[in-house]
Amino acid sequence: MRENEMATKSLGMSKEELLALPVAVDLETGNRALGLGRSKGYELAKRGQYPCRVLRLGNAYRVVTADLLELLGLAA
Repeated sequence: MRENEMATKSLGMSKEELLALPVAVDLETGNRALGLGRSKGYELAKRGQYPCRVLRLGNAYRVVTADLLELLGLAA
């Protein structure tokens, strides 16, 4: 397996899937992209320690896709 294929596999989402995301995604999708488990992702978001910007909308968390892509080195 090529090096960039291995890096993409470790993300939990392919590069194509990541680049097709809308402006903001739910925390589950952000967790999947970062390879975080559900509990750990929610714990980090609740503490304000999620690795990229997270918006709190009522009871829901939304991850800003531009920040997620930048963190993953896929920003345009």
